[in-house]
Amino acid sequence: MIIAEVGQAHDGSLGNAHAYIDALADTGVDAIKFQTHIAEAESSEFEPFRIKFSKQDKSRFDYWKRMEFTPSQWQELRDHCKEKKLKFISSPFSIAAVELLAKIDVDLFKIGSGEVKNHLLLEIIGQTQKPIILSSGMSSMHELADTISFLKKFTNKLSVLQCTTAYPTIPNQWGLNVIKELKERFNLPTGFSDHSGDIFACLAAAAHGAEIFEFHVVFDKRQFGPDSSASITIDQTKQLCLGIRQIQESLFSPVQKDDTEKYEGLKSMFGKSLAVNKDLPKGHEIVLSDLETKKPGNRGIPAYDYHSVLGKTITVDLKKWDFLTSKHIR
Repeated sequence: MIIAEVGQAHDGSLGNAHAYIDALADTGVDAIKFQTHIAEAESSEFEPFRIKFSKQDKSRFDYWKRMEFTPSQWQELRDHCKEKKLKFISSPFSIAAVELLAKIDVDLFKIGSGEVKNHLLLEIIGQTQKPIILSSGMSSMHELADTISFLKKFTNKLSVLQCTTAYPTIPNQWGLNVIKELKERFNLPTGFSDHSGDIFACLAAAAHGAEIFEFHVVFDKRQFGPDSSASITIDQTKQLCLGIRQIQESLFSPVQKDDTEKYEGLKSMFGKSLAVNKDLPKGHEIVLSDLETKKPGNRGIPAYDYHSVLGKTITVDLKKWDFLTSKHIR
């Protein structure tokens, strides 16, 4: 599954949110992900994030407030995704958000890494029986194991993503090695949540066997938003999807290196046979400096067998560039 996260890139505009759905529908992604914030339910006056955030918002709380949509607006977005044959995914940050998303029939719940230990919220999500994608950004293996054990008492389909909580992440933070560790430890569908701001990390994750890919998208990386620097553009999304599909096709199509029968014609066409590089008289004893290799590979002694002719005597006069065959030597 390839998931394009709009997150908050819509900047509080319902029109922009719908525009993202239309634009991403033609890129090859399988799903679109939003974030469902209900400011009063998830935040308090004691939260350190309640700081001056932008020229438009007095605080981060005001920003999250501006990111809210009404239940009917969320329903419109969910229906739009269904119309475009895209899965509708969202990350809830409060129980109120879970209840809203369950009511509009969200396809999957994505659990942000900050909510991994929020077992009350996870309890409510578990009761929905909806599939869950669990991010590992700020979690240790022990914390993940604890949460996965907690979630397994429900019937929800469960998957886990390697993620590094840094915006943007740089190559030495990607943690590609963790993909294999997560697969082996938890035996769950395993993927990669990317915040690098380019396509290379997800492509590398595909080569490491990731099955789920999540990344932030924006129309333009210069637009305002907390995730813009860690996002890719719509055009890059199309390129990334193509790359992921091709890498996965390659991984599921192992090549047998010893199966060279289909190359026999080409090997003859591009192979080389021994020839002489000068006129040589009958009775001449062949030395290395007399030899050239010429296409095709079926006209004389094979080039790889040149040692067999060194020191041999020519039985006929040879012209420059004549192929050398076993009939010409003794």
